[in-house]
Amino acid sequence: MRNDRNEALKLRLSGKSYSEITKILSIPKSTLSGWFSGLELSEKNKEKILEKARKKSLEGLLKRNKNQTALAIKRKIDIQSKAVKEIDSISKKNLLFVGITLYWAEGYKRSIFKNGRELTHHPVSLTNSDPDLIKIYLRFLREVCNIPENKINADIRIFEHQNADNLLKYWGEITGIKKEKFGKVYYGISKSSLGKKPFNRLQYGTIQIRVNDTKFFHRIMGWIEGIKKFKK
Repeated sequence: MRNDRNEALKLRLSGKSYSEITKILSIPKSTLSGWFSGLELSEKNKEKILEKARKKSLEGLLKRNKNQTALAIKRKIDIQSKAVKEIDSISKKNLLFVGITLYWAEGYKRSIFKNGRELTHHPVSLTNSDPDLIKIYLRFLREVCNIPENKINADIRIFEHQNADNLLKYWGEITGIKKEKFGKVYYGISKSSLGKKPFNRLQYGTIQIRVNDTKFFHRIMGWIEGIKKFKK
């Protein structure tokens, strides 16, 4: 028996896989398969080889998953970067529609009833936790609707463990609204917010931007109805 075949046999009987033997002796797997096609291994060595094969398969799977994850992240970044460049500017008309749709999605739209009767006073009120959304909405109020600063009010709602002074300062810087235009700080997030975001994700609580102007409320409701005409 040739020396390399003898060495290969010893390795095979010790539980080495064809891949391992090929790596050690530089013998093709096809040659090894021909040599040992009728070779009976002990149950222990069979299990040893199978375990190695399973481990290698798992490592390959993990590597593929890791590569796929890296590709998915790169693809996400590429798509988002390209999409960002597609929004190069926003006109006043665009900002009007952005503001209307924001209010349609997030603003208070129900009529106010007391003792079974609809009240004639309806504030314009939008509540959210996203500072960027709030900034865009305020641009809509100030630049498109020409709402004066003295009519824009704010209230914040936070959790018991959060610091009211810090969050008042934070939202004041985000909105440009003066401290005296902020109302009382409310503790405890609304049920609707709790259903969407746990408290540890609402690190700044939520802010309500309020304009006490019934005519403006009805105007926004009219704008929303106007957009609805294009649903078909």
